[in-house]
Amino acid sequence: MSNKFPTWVRHRCAGYFAFSVPSCVVLLAVSVYAEQPSHLKFDFNPLKAVAGNVQILSSTAYASELGYGFDLGSKVETVDRPGCGSDRPFFFSVKLPEGNYNVTVTLGDAAKPTVTTVKAESRRLMLEGIQTIPGRFVTRTFTVNLRTPRIGAGSDGVKLKPRERGPPPTLDWDDKLTLEFDGQCPCIQSLEITKSVDATTVYLLGDSTVTDQPAEPWNSWGQMLPRFFKAGVAIANHAESGESLKSSLNARRLEKVLSTLKPGDYVFIQFGHNDQKERGEDVGAFTTYKASLKHYVTEVRRRGATPVLVTPMNRRTFDATGRITNSLGDYPQAVRQTAEEEHLALIDVNAMSKPFYEALGPEGSKKAFVDNTHHNSYGSYELARCVVEGIKAAGLPLAKLLTDDVAPFDPAHPDLVETFKVPASPQSTVAKPDGN
Repeated sequence: MSNKFPTWVRHRCAGYFAFSVPSCVVLLAVSVYAEQPSHLKFDFNPLKAVAGNVQILSSTAYASELGYGFDLGSKVETVDRPGCGSDRPFFFSVKLPEGNYNVTVTLGDAAKPTVTTVKAESRRLMLEGIQTIPGRFVTRTFTVNLRTPRIGAGSDGVKLKPRERGPPPTLDWDDKLTLEFDGQCPCIQSLEITKSVDATTVYLLGDSTVTDQPAEPWNSWGQMLPRFFKAGVAIANHAESGESLKSSLNARRLEKVLSTLKPGDYVFIQFGHNDQKERGEDVGAFTTYKASLKHYVTEVRRRGATPVLVTPMNRRTFDATGRITNSLGDYPQAVRQTAEEEHLALIDVNAMSKPFYEALGPEGSKKAFVDNTHHNSYGSYELARCVVEGIKAAGLPLAKLLTDDVAPFDPAHPDLVETFKVPASPQSTVAKPDGN
């Protein structure tokens, strides 16, 4: 291996590792280098070292110069076997350059049954409820997109909002890949990371109902969507709370997407909740809003990628008969009209959200929301299933890359909230996201 790489890359030792996590948050990080090795492997075991891999110990504290280690003051304890003794979530971060990465995790414990859910960056759901029995291990691979605010070689980039800069950090805009392990005794045996040069990237542009919400109880369909795709598909969520088509453009979010967009990629566009509040001469759904939508579409097509329009979901606004009323004016129809005029794929989440909310009812639907606009994990998971159904109904080639366990979904018969088992992340906030 080239001597240009740091010592830990040129002389990697490893094993397995067992966690006992007394604190709520554990982070491990691995640095970025001018020339990134194409394959990194970390083993977690204090008992033995495997030649060529990086061994992680409980004493390995993160430092920028080292490039990896447990972060944010986290404390972990080893046990005398490969496996995990943790009964709380822990995080594992790898400092890497912007791009798509295939991540392979081996999960399980030598002596205990485990159930592990894996999230990435700001709570993007990657793997759901992976179960193992004692002494048996499961290996899974998924693809994660990493990004920074930088655009090209210039010093200016995306105009981040204060909440995107932290504290606390949102994890989406830094130089680290962060993995979160949740569940009943979540356990990792090994981790491999490889740069993915041929992944299909699905970019998301939208508002608070799409963005990667950084903390519980807030959530969005955008951060649930990765769970439904096989390795080789990276969800790059560039949506942000409070944004309209106009403000997102001014913040250079579209420009950032276009700077890395390639032929064969997709851009899903869902706005409307905040656009309807804009005022001015000739401002409206069928005027400025449609014109902005068409601008986005033109720019995406110019790069050889596929734009997909998504209608904004309804708010939780019931009438006296238990039916959802339209609180979005002409904006959903303007999206449908634009899709027809531009011959675009349309995912009509607005139409699908109505029977979903009504199936739960005025009281039951509260279990899918945090407020009357923003969803919790259960609500956003069900809306992500609506998006998946829309992908299939639109005949997008992307449908062939869905995971094998994706079942048909009828919004009028949603999953029971009592059976929903995606564990909550340790980060939480009472602060309401921008937008309504």
